[in-house]
Amino acid sequence: MRTIHIDSIIEAVEKLCIDSNYYLNDDMVKGLEKGFEKEESDNGREILSKIIENAQIARERSMAICQDTGMAVVFADIGQDVHIMGGSLTDAINEGVRRGYEKGYLRKSVVNDPIERINTKDNTPAVIHYNIIDGDKIKITVAPKGFGSENMSALKMLTPSQGIEGVKNFIIETVEKAGPNPCPPIVVGVGIGGTMEKAAFLAKKALLRPIDKRNDVPYLKELEEEMLERINRLGIGPAGLGGRITALGVNIEVFPTHIAGLPVAVNINCHATRHAEAVI
Repeated sequence: MRTIHIDSIIEAVEKLCIDSNYYLNDDMVKGLEKGFEKEESDNGREILSKIIENAQIARERSMAICQDTGMAVVFADIGQDVHIMGGSLTDAINEGVRRGYEKGYLRKSVVNDPIERINTKDNTPAVIHYNIIDGDKIKITVAPKGFGSENMSALKMLTPSQGIEGVKNFIIETVEKAGPNPCPPIVVGVGIGGTMEKAAFLAKKALLRPIDKRNDVPYLKELEEEMLERINRLGIGPAGLGGRITALGVNIEVFPTHIAGLPVAVNINCHATRHAEAVI
């Protein structure tokens, strides 16, 4: 049994909140650069060049990529041979978020109640997903989620008879309906199977996978490629002003489901698809 003090967790989460908001992941930067090369619209190329420049400035000057620094979504993979001492793991993660958003001068966007809507002033609480794994380490991933894109996400409980074509149609319909609102070019996370909440979780987790890494399952790899091609034929384009590059990637994850169900969730992310991870 390995012991980890909550101070290590607080420090890690604090740094991850700042790093994820300052430094756009390499796969996204490369995706934007490739998109610039493929884009045929003058407006689209101009917008993509500005997005790339913005990411470079954020990295060089250590400042947020986007003014919407998101709600902190945290994935915590906890080794079953770890003992956490010094306090609550949930409290430690939230303390790390509080410190990170204060120290990094990141916008505080969380309200204490969805109806009363009083700002918590420190961007807590985080949305935390716990997973128990083998080993004696803790892997923490912080993925700030902006709500211009989150608001465009959708869930549908399809029937098994609607099959793969129903899944495809729902993905396309969701992206088409979103239009310019999620700040394209976007990344599309798709979760298929499980239950209602499992499909939504899979769609969110799919956004953590690098956009240049396809699913290992052959039919899912083909589906990701087909959906990306079809989405980029919609003509929404960068910033929704028309063009060839509406999405940079489509990542799909699946899970077993009930004989009577076919849940599908589509979680859209903007061009600032941000996440950072650390292993303690």
